[in-house]
Amino acid sequence: MTSKSKIRTTIGILLLIFFLIFPFLTDVKQYISIPNDIITFQNDNPMSIPKLGKDFNVTANNIVAQNDKIYPNETGDSEIVYKKANFPVKKVNVSVLKDKKVIPGGQSVGVQLHTLGVLVVGHHLVYNNQSTNSPGEDADIHVGDVILEMNGNKIKQLDDVKPIVRNAGKNKESISIKLKRGKEIVETTLRPMLNKKDNSYQIGLYIRDSATGIGTISFYEEESGKYGALGHIISDTDTKKPIEIHEGKIVRSKVTSIEKGNQGIPGEKQAKFSMKDKKLGTITKNSPFGIFGKLDPDILDEKQEPMPIGLSNEVEKGPAHILTVIEGEKVEKFDIEIINTVPQKHPSTKGMVIKVTDERLLERTGGIVQGMSGSPIIQNDKIVGAVTHVFVNDPTSGYGVHIEWMLEEAGINIYKEKAS
Repeated sequence: MTSKSKIRTTIGILLLIFFLIFPFLTDVKQYISIPNDIITFQNDNPMSIPKLGKDFNVTANNIVAQNDKIYPNETGDSEIVYKKANFPVKKVNVSVLKDKKVIPGGQSVGVQLHTLGVLVVGHHLVYNNQSTNSPGEDADIHVGDVILEMNGNKIKQLDDVKPIVRNAGKNKESISIKLKRGKEIVETTLRPMLNKKDNSYQIGLYIRDSATGIGTISFYEEESGKYGALGHIISDTDTKKPIEIHEGKIVRSKVTSIEKGNQGIPGEKQAKFSMKDKKLGTITKNSPFGIFGKLDPDILDEKQEPMPIGLSNEVEKGPAHILTVIEGEKVEKFDIEIINTVPQKHPSTKGMVIKVTDERLLERTGGIVQGMSGSPIIQNDKIVGAVTHVFVNDPTSGYGVHIEWMLEEAGINIYKEKAS
């Protein structure tokens, strides 16, 4: 056999093998693309079974399968098995959810966070007759560091720092400092300097122990008393780093005016609130998905009826609405369009792209403005997420976070316990 004949024979065999296995490869590609976990929302809501090639069949454990729909039983998590030629090729878990409902928010609130320790937000020079420098900078203390201890004393607020600095300065002693830098604990020492201008001992650091702002409540769960708000993390305005909180609270807030957003310049709600007012709730967590804690429901004047939650795989492109305040304390409904949504199996902060379509809201705000973060997103009579960020170059549009991740961050379990 000539070399050309051998080549033709080899090519022919390869083509024959390809055409024989191509249908199987197509089926393999299909079942590989099926997620390992299918989540269904309520027990009485059937869900379509993902289909494969004609030679595949499906068996199910702990569920009722009928007309390509699955109806999970009350026994907990279930399992679907895909088979080809009666040989199991893939198992898919079916997680059954509780019939969970939460109360949508929309209320504007004042927010105050107390930092864990005191936060270093800058350096400054100290002037005396001998030299001009910053003791804190010389001690290699960075902007964004959190001072936890001074001379073995825990630092919780600004007032804890002053007497330690004063005593060390008078005694011409150095201060041992323990601070947190990211996830690292760092120890250093510095010696206060006497500022001749005001005759006080200083360490050359600008420090802060709290931060305030406004936001919007996303949801409240009656059974646990837990709530979520904002839909994004709170960062320090100077360091741009997330604030690690010791404690915090939210209070009633009244929107007094709105600075309209324009291309390149985000708008902002202007609101009036006092941290001396009775608190609406506590803040125990500041995370990429918002702030969380417990709420006193009796203080809320206006409260929606409990509403089912919609998971990321239930969100659709199309009409929806948000609840928010643009004047006083009145929660109102405004139309939006969900432009894009990504079904997510793992927590992510940017699951939806939304666009404001409500003419009245566009006229008043220009779209999404600061202070609107946390406004609940409602679609098909379910709360599906919350507003997070505005697009700076297009204030009519922005991101939304799926509600299931905010509930998870709040410590609200929406899944049934697995059957033993």
